[in-house]
This record gives sequence, structure tokens and C-alpha cells, in this order.
Amino acid sequence: MKKIMWMAMLGLMIAAPSWLAAQEVGDYNHGSVGIFADYFRFSPGSSTTNFVGFGARAGFHVSSHVALEGEMNYDFERNFTTICNNCASTSFSTTRVRPLTGLFGPKFETPGPFKFFVTGKLGFLNFTTSSAAVTPGTVGSAISSVGGRGTHFAMYPGAGFEGFWGPIGLRLEAGDEVYISNGTFNNLRVTFGPQFRF
Repeated sequence: MKKIMWMAMLGLMIAAPSWLAAQEVGDYNHGSVGIFADYFRFSPGSSTTNFVGFGARAGFHVSSHVALEGEMNYDFERNFTTICNNCASTSFSTTRVRPLTGLFGPKFETPGPFKFFVTGKLGFLNFTTSSAAVTPGTVGSAISSVGGRGTHFAMYPGAGFEGFWGPIGLRLEAGDEVYISNGTFNNLRVTFGPQFRF
């Protein structure tokens, strides 16, 4: 019985790489869609505000290692973190200033089910204000205000990792969201969430 168990384990270990490679052979290279949680460290000068929110993205492959992606995110909560000698506390509250970001550009990725990628995107960063609760209506009014006084040109260089198990995966990305408004302002942005390939 022990020999059979050892043979089964050895067979599984030998077959696992082939099985993982077979998962990548599936026809999942046309495009992807995903949702994500968003952290935006807004640093317009000497002050810093930590925003959190959500977003969605969609991408279509133009070659086996290059995709064109578009994404939009809405940050509606503010994070307050206090650090003292032996403690740390964090809290979230809905904020009146709510950044809305829309970006589009290429993503260059490595092959395989676990991918490293770099991206460079252009778009806008729009600052809206609202005291209303976060609903689809407030997101819609933020989108309709794009192009007004609070809209600024944005650039985003970033990098990250994706891991896929068949058509379902997870993506972690970080980059520098740069916007222009009487000068150039650099801001850290981190996203994390599920991806679906087709």
C-alpha cells in the first residue's frame, strides 16, 4: 500500500507542471475584465490624503504579450491612520472630495499563468465634491462632471503581477498616478482584485 501511495504522489508531482501548462493552453488570450479595490495616496504638496474606493477595467489583446486596457475608479472614502509608540489604529469615513480616474493604455506582460506586467496609461483625474451617500447615482453624477473645472490630465506608469487558474485570476498593481494642475503632482496608487479572462 505504501508503494502505491508513493507512486501516486510521484505521478502527481510529475503531472502537475504539465497540468498547469495545459491550463494556459486554453483559449483565454482574447481579453480580460476585472474589478478592484483602489488605494490612492493623494499628495498635492505638503499634505497627504489617503483615499480608498473601487474600480473596473477591461482589456483586449492585440498580440500574445500586449493588451490595450481601459479602467475607471471612484474613491469615496478617506483613511485615517494614527501611529503612536506601541499602537496603530486606522479608520475609514466617507469624504466630500471624491476623485474619479479614467485611464487607457497598453499593458506588456510575460507569458504563462503567473504574469509580471508593466503598463503606461493616459487619461484624466477628476475631483468632484458630494455630501450624498455613495450610490450608483453619485457615481453617475461624478462621471457626468468630467470635463469641468476639476478635471486634470493624468499619466500612469505602473507594474504588477497576475496569477490565473484557468479563466479566473487575481491582480495586484502599483504605480504613480501623475496629474497636471499648475505643476506636476505624483501620487501612489495601488489596486487589487479579481480578473476574468476570455
